[in-house]
Amino acid sequence: MAETFPQLLLEREREYGNKRIALREKEYGIWQAVTWTEYVRHMRHFCQGLVSLGLTSEDTVAIIGDNRPEWVYAELATQAAGAKSIGIYQDALVKEIVSIIIHAQVKFIVVEDQEQTDKILNMWERLDGVEKIIYYDPKGLRNYTENFLMFFPDVEKLGAEFEQANPGWVKKSVAAGKGSDIAILSTTSGTTDDPKLAMISHANLIAMGKNLMEVDPLQPDDEFVSFLPMAWIGEQMMSFACSLLCGFTLNFPERPETALSNIREIGPQSMFSPPRIWENLVNHVLVRIEDSSWLKRFLYDQAMKVGYRMADARFRKEKPNIVLQVLYFLADLVIFQMIKDHLGLSRLKRAYTGGAALGPDVFRFFHAQGVNLKQIYGQTETSGISVLHRDDDIKFQTVGTPLPETEIRVDERGEILIKSPAVFLGYYHNEQATRETLVDGWVHSGDAGYFDEDGHLIVIDRAKDVMTLHDGTKFSPQFIENKLKFSPYIKEAVVFGGDWPFVTAMLNIDMEITAKWAENHLIDYTTYTDLAQKSKVYELVRKQVKIANADLPKSARIRRFLLLHKELDADDAELTRTRKVRRNFVTQRYDDIISALYSQTDRVDVEAMITYQDGSTAMIRTRLRIETLDGRTTGISANELAA
Repeated sequence: MAETFPQLLLEREREYGNKRIALREKEYGIWQAVTWTEYVRHMRHFCQGLVSLGLTSEDTVAIIGDNRPEWVYAELATQAAGAKSIGIYQDALVKEIVSIIIHAQVKFIVVEDQEQTDKILNMWERLDGVEKIIYYDPKGLRNYTENFLMFFPDVEKLGAEFEQANPGWVKKSVAAGKGSDIAILSTTSGTTDDPKLAMISHANLIAMGKNLMEVDPLQPDDEFVSFLPMAWIGEQMMSFACSLLCGFTLNFPERPETALSNIREIGPQSMFSPPRIWENLVNHVLVRIEDSSWLKRFLYDQAMKVGYRMADARFRKEKPNIVLQVLYFLADLVIFQMIKDHLGLSRLKRAYTGGAALGPDVFRFFHAQGVNLKQIYGQTETSGISVLHRDDDIKFQTVGTPLPETEIRVDERGEILIKSPAVFLGYYHNEQATRETLVDGWVHSGDAGYFDEDGHLIVIDRAKDVMTLHDGTKFSPQFIENKLKFSPYIKEAVVFGGDWPFVTAMLNIDMEITAKWAENHLIDYTTYTDLAQKSKVYELVRKQVKIANADLPKSARIRRFLLLHKELDADDAELTRTRKVRRNFVTQRYDDIISALYSQTDRVDVEAMITYQDGSTAMIRTRLRIETLDGRTTGISANELAA
C-alpha cells in the first residue's frame, strides 16, 4: 500500500499509463496535455538530476512560482529522493524569502521565471547553503552567466544520463520512502506572528486526502483547476493528496490573471477557494446585473427571491412544495444556469471555501443559485482540513462536522482542539512553539468556538480577537467584517470594539468596482486615495454599512467609519499571504487613525510609509474623512464617548 506521494504517483502510472491525462496546462492559448506516463518520466529525470547535483535525503528544495507542471515535478522529484520541499509565495517580499530559505536550510531553489530569478539573485549573498537556482521559464534569461543558474530541462537531461548509469535508482528510492517521512515544510498563515514552518508528513497528507474523499469522492474523469498558490496548504491538499489518490486531471491556468476564464473553459467538478475568490465572484455578478437592462435586473431580482426561498428550505431540511419547485425550475432555467455557466460553475459537484470564515450572505447567494458550496475548517497544522459540511447537512453559520478519524473538542476556555492522523509533526527547528501548539497529540488551534445542538462546529474567531463590548456583549469582529465585505464596493474591513465604547470600522473600497461606479456617475478621480475620499463614495459606502448594521445587535452596530487612504497589503505586512488581516499589527500601525475614530474630530491627517514588492518605499500624506452613521460628520459628543 502506498505510503508516500511518489509511491501514489507510480501507482497511478501503472493504472493509467498513457490512457489518461494527468496534467493539462494552457500555453500560448492551447491546452497541453501530460499523461501519467509522461508525468512520471519528468519526475524521475528531475529527481535523478537533483541527486546528481548533490541532493540528499536530509536536504530541502524551495519552489517559487505560479502553478505549472514543473512545480509538481519538482516537489515530487524532491520527495522521490527522500528529501523535503517548501513552497514560497511568489509575491513574498525579499526579507520573507531570505528568512524562510535560511530557516529551512534550503540547498536548491526552483523558480519559475526571470522575475523570481532576479529576486533570488538580489539576495544571493545572504543565502548561505544554497547551491543552485533552477528556472523553468527561460524568457529573458539567455544572457545570464551565473554558474549556479540552471535550466530545468538541463537538470532533467542530467537525470536521464544518471539513469543510464544507475538503472532503477528512482524506483528503489521511492520504494524506500516511509509515510512518516517529512513531505513538505509549510509556512503557517502568520496572523499573529511571523510564519512558522510546519513539518507535514506523507502520512499526514494522505490521511487527510483519504478522509476528505470518503466524504466527497471524486472520480478519475473529474477535472480540477489548480490556480491558488501551491505554497498554501489548501492547494497541497487538492493538487497533490486528492489528485494522486483519485487520479483526476489537474489543470493549470495560462496565467494567474486568466484563472477564472480558464475555469470556465474546463468546467471543473470540484473547486476550492478562499473567501476572497467567492466574494469576488459575487461582486462580479452584482456589477454585471447593475449594468444590465431594467428587464434583466427585474428577472434577476425575482429569481433570487425564489432562490433564497429554496436555499433556506434546504438549509432547514424541508421538502419544498410543488409551487416553489416549479418557480425554482424556471428561475434556474432563465437566470441561474446562465450565471453559473458564465462563472464556470455549471458542472460543479461540490465547491469548498476555507482559510477564513465566509460571510453568510455570500454563502446564501451561491446556494440560491444551486451551487453546492460547503465550508471547511482546518489549519496548516492539520494538513488543511478537519471539519466539513456534508451535502445533506449544510448550516451556513457553522463549518460542519469532523472528518472521519478526526476528534474535535472545545476546552474550558473555549479554544478548539484537534486530533487526527493528519496532525503535523511539529514546527521545524522550533521546539518551544511545537510544545505550545501540540500537546498530547492535540493541536491547540488558537480559535474560539463551540458545538451547536446538531453537533456542528461554530468557529467564532481567533480566540485572541474575540472582543467584549462596553455593555458586556461578546462579539466577533470577523463576523461583522464578512457582512461588510458582501457589498461589492467594500474589499476589506477591519472592525474595532472591545475596550472602546462602541464599534467602528476602517474600510477599503474595491478600486475596480467603485471606479466603474464613479465613472457611471460622472465622478472624476485620479488615484485610489482621491477616489476613496470623494463625498459621493462616502455616501455610497455609508448605505452599505447601514445594510450590514440592520440585523446586528444594537451594541455591535458600527457607529463610525472611515475609508483608508490605501489598500491593506501583504507587502506592508498588514495581511498574510492568504489575505487574512494581521489584526494586532494593523491596530498598532493605525493607532492614530483608530484614536481619531473614537474622538470628536471628523478628519485625521495621515503620513504613512508603504513598501512595494521590490522592497522600495514611498511616503503618503493625506487627510481622511470620518463618517458618523446618524449622518453627522462633526464627531460625537463627549457624553456619547463616555456612554
